[in-house]
Amino acid sequence: MRRFNLHLVSDATGETLELVARAAITQFEDTEPEIFIWNMIRSPGQLQVAIDGIQESPGVVYFTLVNRDLKRDLQNACRSMEVPCVDILDPAIAVLRSYLKTEASNEPGSQHEMDEEYFRRIEAMTFCLAHDDGQSLHDIDQADVILLGVSRSSKTPTCMYLANRGIKAANIPLVPGQALPDEIIGMRGPLMVGLTNSAKRLAEVRRTRLQQLHKEDDTSYTDEESIKEEVADARRLFNKNKWPVIDTTGRSIEETAAAILRLLQKRNAPND
Repeated sequence: MRRFNLHLVSDATGETLELVARAAITQFEDTEPEIFIWNMIRSPGQLQVAIDGIQESPGVVYFTLVNRDLKRDLQNACRSMEVPCVDILDPAIAVLRSYLKTEASNEPGSQHEMDEEYFRRIEAMTFCLAHDDGQSLHDIDQADVILLGVSRSSKTPTCMYLANRGIKAANIPLVPGQALPDEIIGMRGPLMVGLTNSAKRLAEVRRTRLQQLHKEDDTSYTDEESIKEEVADARRLFNKNKWPVIDTTGRSIEETAAAILRLLQKRNAPND
């Protein structure tokens, strides 16, 4: 059974948000979420209580907030915590706005336009969520880019950022003692990119992660010498396959994504 935290942040009762979330959860077998409901969030102080709760038990965040400042603050906080944050009502409101040719009250989600780029972003986000952490390998060849790296090397948040730019991104974890999935071997379609980080930084992030999950320290998972071996093995794999490598040490998610976008642009540029 795969367990995870799911935070629902709403400026109303949160009932609609919970219904949508539970409908989505039923599509994933052998999963058991711990659901945190943060409702009636209508002030910065109330939002901070929710953000503190998310930080204490990190996980997926679904939200419905009309107030633009609150929405921005929540998204910024989730980005800094490297957790996915999704506005559930934006697509539905955008469809109605486009069909009815009128604006919704308070203009929630008005930053989106129902154009080709908008639908490309929605499709990319759906693809990213379905192909996180080595899931749905049967159609992973449809990705624009596949990120590979050891645990806590910023694969998921980077994929989420790329998806928001309309890039179909998937990621594959490199686990000590486990071979790459057969579906990845020799793949030519997607751009394969290796992510790495310093052993010291990875050890710090992993220890923090275990503390947030209230789990005991796993020596092999957080030991710096063991992590150095993981990183070295990953480097050898990247070099063997001639995959470009990005060192995320000291880089923000935006900077890492920008480097990947440049690689994609160079790869897709027409030959002279």
